[in-house]
Amino acid sequence: MRVACLLLFSLAAVSAPALAVDIDGHIQPEEWKGARHITDFRQVQPLSGKPGALHTEAWILATPKGLAVAFRCDQPAGVPRTHQRVQRDFEDQVDRVNVMVDFNGDGRTGYDFVVSSTDGINDAVITNETQFNKDWDGNWKHAVSEDAAGWSVEILIPWYTAPMHAATDGQRALGIYLDRVTGSTGERDAWPVASFTLPRFLSEFRRIEVPHYSQSLFAVTPYVSGLYDNVRGRSHFQEGADILWKPSGQFQLTAALNPDFGQVESDDLVVNFGATETYVSDKRPFFTENQGIFDFSLLDDNSQLVYTRRVGGPSDDGHGAADINAAVKLNGSFGSTSYGVLAADEDGEAGRFFGAARLTHDFGEQSLGMLLTRVDRPWLDREATVLGVDHHWRPTPQLTIATNVVGSDILQSGTHTRDSGGTLIADYEMGDGWRQQWLGMHFGDQLQINDFGYLDRNNFNYAHWEVRKRYTALPADSAYSSKEWRYRIDALDNDHGLRLRRQFRVSRNSNLRNGATEVVQLNVNSAGWDDLLTRGHGALFLPPSIDLAYERISPRHGDWAFKLDAEVVSGGLGGNRQFGYDIKFIPTYFISDAFSVYAGPYYEHLPDWLVWQHDNLIGRFDEHTLQLDAGFDWAINPRQELRVKLQAIGLDARLRGGYRVGANGRAVASDEPVDDFSVRNLGLQIRYRYELAPLSYLYVVYGRGGYALDGYARNTADAFGNSFALRDDEQLLVKLSYRFDM
Repeated sequence: MRVACLLLFSLAAVSAPALAVDIDGHIQPEEWKGARHITDFRQVQPLSGKPGALHTEAWILATPKGLAVAFRCDQPAGVPRTHQRVQRDFEDQVDRVNVMVDFNGDGRTGYDFVVSSTDGINDAVITNETQFNKDWDGNWKHAVSEDAAGWSVEILIPWYTAPMHAATDGQRALGIYLDRVTGSTGERDAWPVASFTLPRFLSEFRRIEVPHYSQSLFAVTPYVSGLYDNVRGRSHFQEGADILWKPSGQFQLTAALNPDFGQVESDDLVVNFGATETYVSDKRPFFTENQGIFDFSLLDDNSQLVYTRRVGGPSDDGHGAADINAAVKLNGSFGSTSYGVLAADEDGEAGRFFGAARLTHDFGEQSLGMLLTRVDRPWLDREATVLGVDHHWRPTPQLTIATNVVGSDILQSGTHTRDSGGTLIADYEMGDGWRQQWLGMHFGDQLQINDFGYLDRNNFNYAHWEVRKRYTALPADSAYSSKEWRYRIDALDNDHGLRLRRQFRVSRNSNLRNGATEVVQLNVNSAGWDDLLTRGHGALFLPPSIDLAYERISPRHGDWAFKLDAEVVSGGLGGNRQFGYDIKFIPTYFISDAFSVYAGPYYEHLPDWLVWQHDNLIGRFDEHTLQLDAGFDWAINPRQELRVKLQAIGLDARLRGGYRVGANGRAVASDEPVDDFSVRNLGLQIRYRYELAPLSYLYVVYGRGGYALDGYARNTADAFGNSFALRDDEQLLVKLSYRFDM
């Protein structure tokens, strides 16, 4: 009997698929037996489709524990290797591989898993074909090994990572994209040949079928945090938990109880005197987990119907940030239909309720979606309901069409306000590197989505036509590996027919053979009206203007890397009679592969800067800004990192004159009092992070900052120097969170 049992066990071990792959970075043939083997990696950066300059091969294997992928990257001694240690969600130009997976194979949502040759990782969610959001952090395995001939990577992505449709006949259809980037040259070799620089990327992933496996997950991440406010001399303690329940790919739940929605990431400083809001990304775990389905872009910069920074943002009663009682999110699918439900409730009399419901359905070459949001704001006696419908269509292999329609219904103090908007964008690949794009947008002047969403302005009609030409067959002795020229004409009016702008744009995006990237862009603007400057107190007519911008990002060569931005711009009441400029140069010095220091200035001079004062009174200023960005990154070991980030700003604005906006929209000089002013701003964060286990961290964060608007002029250098004395806030935060997987 014992012999028979041993024989049956041996036969099962031989005939059954691999139950596990040991993720140790060493590719063992017996572990990867039966895997799909890929050797046809071709250049996609530059987008030539030629075989990669360095040999790369990969293996894909579905296992009960997850989707396993391995890379073998040949890299002979003649090709420099990047040994730089990178932090999570790095953007550094280093040797790395990407695994991108569309778990439903429908081209709507993908997940990007990046591993560097030093075992650093980055992960992101891909939506709207080409939009990457790296705010999400997943729990997946990875390992790297290196030898004289090259380096190897093994990756395991659990099946519970993302919501998935039900399998069919024991098989699951996935969309897969793999690539390998050589840091010293910037070359990207991929399978299949697809590029995020094209209108179709996610939908161009290679469809493969794998055996169906199902995993469940129940994870609880309790946290405790303590904050000491050194300015006000008080302490604050908080505890709570995040909960993940994923019984199957067809249903996943995320909940937060007494959530700590404070950020341990520091936002960049912004001095904004304009009429539009500054967009800020969101790294809070509850809002990044399974968030891709709620993406509803209005195809205009960062515009979207669900902007999660609204939740727990400034309270409607003006008493600081709102506290959250609880939040919950459901994701799932039935058939080819995916759904998501999100709800969050804030505390107190001014507490708001946020709700969102999302449906999407795939029809092969077309997909249709709906998103409904609702926000109750009792302090303002306001209820905001927004409904959006989006449609994506690929009628031919060359043509891609995306449309959306959105409407809002605002009930405030018993009165309804309703309006609508919509967008249409069509991309046509003409062949031989040529591409055309047509885009049209309409947003009514009463459309309001910013109770939960983000739209920098409503009340406009916009259209543009753009043509591009890509060059990849450049001479071998050229410093450039590829160039893409873009030409655009556009028209922007408000919804009452007032001409805001006509623009001609020409730009060139280039990749260099040393791994650097370069962008040059020229905008030529016609005369037009600014209907936002006075916040509804009259549109101001402005003369023609131009804007020439240059950006170059150079990866590490030896011990140095740098980023350079420069711009020459005209504008204001003088138009092209006066030019301003700005320049930003940030060099980074690598003391070692694990320790880098950066420090660089930003200087801006705008001789004709217009700043709104009140009603239709504006000030015309000669503005100078000096800013410092500095800090260091130290990867102490694979689990510990120390980061310092310092930003200081000094701005000096000298009055050139006060003006009223006349009945005809022209600026009329006024002797009403308008004062010089200066601005000081400081942000300092020292952050230590220790990774206790995957997605379990100890943070110790010291932060100091302040903002001062002085009603008199300072010398720019003085304003900058005095910014270091600001101390509106000085806090020490200790936060411990630990994830228990059950």
